[in-house]
Amino acid sequence: MAWVVDTNLVIDVAVNDPAFGSRSSTCLQTHRPDGLVIAPITYAELAPVFAGNRSAQEAFLASLSIAWQSVLTWNDVQEAWAACHRCVAAKRSGRGRMPPRRVADMFVGAFALRQQGLLTRNPGDFLPHFPRLPIHVP
Repeated sequence: MAWVVDTNLVIDVAVNDPAFGSRSSTCLQTHRPDGLVIAPITYAELAPVFAGNRSAQEAFLASLSIAWQSVLTWNDVQEAWAACHRCVAAKRSGRGRMPPRRVADMFVGAFALRQQGLLTRNPGDFLPHFPRLPIHVP
């Protein structure tokens, strides 16, 4: 099983972010032997970073050994559905906050449940809704 790479880590490396680029790159290198994959939603979220150039994006992902052809399963959709419900219920009851990219994060988290875990800089957007998801922060 591979580690799911959250969008923020890919962007950090792609733009050589001064605050996070090096740490994110090291994280990816460390976990590369286990395999790296992105969720389908991350593939779409990366389009602006590569100015809509699919070939450039795929070449960049390949250079990092990140697989991008994975698909969502019906179980992933059901997990994301349940996580969205938990997220909104917690917010309405005053026990939680709404992640800025709620639906995208719920799909990334659900996708990561059937992988080894998630590599992300924002674990707080995932842990309350996916408590059994292994997360590694660079």
